[in-house]
Amino acid sequence: MTFQDIFKSSFLENVTSISLLDMTVALVLAFGLGMFIFYVYKKTFAGVMYSSSFGVTLIAMTMITTVVILAVTSNVVLSLGMVGALSIVRFRTAVKEPLDIAFLFWAIAAGITLAAGMVILAVAGSFVIGIMLLVFVNRKTHLHPYIAVISCQDYESERAAREFLGSQVQRCVVKSKSAQKGAVELNVEIRMKDDNTDFINILSEMNGVNSAVLVSYNGDYMG
Repeated sequence: MTFQDIFKSSFLENVTSISLLDMTVALVLAFGLGMFIFYVYKKTFAGVMYSSSFGVTLIAMTMITTVVILAVTSNVVLSLGMVGALSIVRFRTAVKEPLDIAFLFWAIAAGITLAAGMVILAVAGSFVIGIMLLVFVNRKTHLHPYIAVISCQDYESERAAREFLGSQVQRCVVKSKSAQKGAVELNVEIRMKDDNTDFINILSEMNGVNSAVLVSYNGDYMG
């Protein structure tokens, strides 16, 4: 192929297939939705360590997806090549929080719908999803399950501790029990009535109770 054959190809025609105004509007809207997704992620984060880089990744994911879909919709042949190229990409980073997967798919979906020209669907859908996450994720903390770890001396102190704990919380279920001579340890799942945790202080001062620890339970829960 000579230098003249390159200019005879349709490469230059593809350069002007998408107007500068369309690209600017799509990228600006993608940045705005990405910022909204990042805001919702920041407000609903409930993990151990907050990662600001993941929030920036959500913004970049929305804009990158928009660019890719704009390129795909402008050329059918390019779309087939893009599918083949992306099919060989593998990501090795583990997603620690299950909710992070929803944010990644949200960013990708927003970028796809924006690039496809469905601006109202992208904006309205993102608004509804954001409100839903803010409502359900930011529920009152006392409704979440907690684990109370209680160390007792004998059966009598164990029974008294369980009766007192049952009267102070909304729900009380023994998950595990470890007993040895002169020591009994209980792991009890509880649902508190409110945000007050003073009952743990009273429980730890009861006769026969060596210690009482309250831990927030953030694992998978069925029930």
